[in-house]
Amino acid sequence: MNLQGLRVAVLAPITWPTPPPGYGPWEQIAFNIADGMRRRGLDVTLFATGNSQFDGRVESVVPVGCAEDPALNGDVFSALHIGRLMERADQFDLIHNNFDWKPMTYALGRKTPPMLTTVHGFSSPQILAAYYACAWRSFYASISNADRDPGLSYLATTYNGIDPQEFTFNDKPGEYLVFLGRFHPEKGTHLAIEIAKRSGMQLKIAAIPHDDEYFATMVEPHIDGEQIQFLGEVRREARNELLSNALALVHMTTRPERFGLTMVEAMACGTPVLGANMGSVPEIVVDGITGFVCDTVEDAIEKVPRLASLDRRACRARVEAEFTVDRMIDRYIGAYTQAVEQKLPAPPAPEELRWRTHDWWDRPMAYTEIPPKPQSLVFKAKRTR
Repeated sequence: MNLQGLRVAVLAPITWPTPPPGYGPWEQIAFNIADGMRRRGLDVTLFATGNSQFDGRVESVVPVGCAEDPALNGDVFSALHIGRLMERADQFDLIHNNFDWKPMTYALGRKTPPMLTTVHGFSSPQILAAYYACAWRSFYASISNADRDPGLSYLATTYNGIDPQEFTFNDKPGEYLVFLGRFHPEKGTHLAIEIAKRSGMQLKIAAIPHDDEYFATMVEPHIDGEQIQFLGEVRREARNELLSNALALVHMTTRPERFGLTMVEAMACGTPVLGANMGSVPEIVVDGITGFVCDTVEDAIEKVPRLASLDRRACRARVEAEFTVDRMIDRYIGAYTQAVEQKLPAPPAPEELRWRTHDWWDRPMAYTEIPPKPQSLVFKAKRTR
């Protein structure tokens, strides 16, 4: 199918502008998708904040990102943001949703146009209720093979892609470790600190707030300005300088990684990854070539002396082969083609139905939060033919 001129609405989050000036992985990927499709000849409208930068049409209901102005009510403007898209839905041949589950519920009252939802992550077990309820209406794409729920059907695994030219390559290993991301237990900043201390390495931490209690108890007491340094948030050129001059990125997550955009950004700079053996990490990092996939903290500490011997050109080559915007767009073009041809997803397979009635808490998903299971939720297997 020739998709030239296909009218596509790309729905981005509105926490940050699209693309974000610093942290904002969902907004960055939404921009990369919109811009990549525009360059492939599709007719793209980006639904994002008013201060977003896109060489095409931008529809917005809020002037800046909700995180940029704390006085903005994110719930209100998120609803209006989705409502603006649905108001114009008939003007598009396809909706590409990068804004989690709520837009799908808005689309339940209509069968057109086809909708593709990129699952950027499951925040909690109960979010599966929305994804299951909307499975007849929206197609799904995962960002890694690891981050797939067995109760859902997927059109494709569409690894997140970056432009390697935006990242400075350095073929010489640095002398410090780096942590890049946000302060949350699942991101493992405390493990990066432990690895640095026990291996005698300097650690530079560049992160944004998320879990204040975690930062105050598990991170801040170790920051001494010398061996353990906290740089705050780093953006663009400062991020590139930090990554390209590091010995390695430490990515020892405590829950399965969904994708891990910082791993790809580091490798684009030639910097290998010291990552936890869970979730998508083994899909992104080639063990012993572009970093080390580690089972334990002790395993990671043992690998630190070997990091300098890795060929940093192999890290860059890995990104150029698998994780560029063009490779991502290729995968999405295949998913778009299927969605436009099929219009609506096929009925669920018996095995998918079985998993939907299985305990949602009892599976290896990369949930951000795992609240207690409500007493009223009872999971009973349904008979299927």
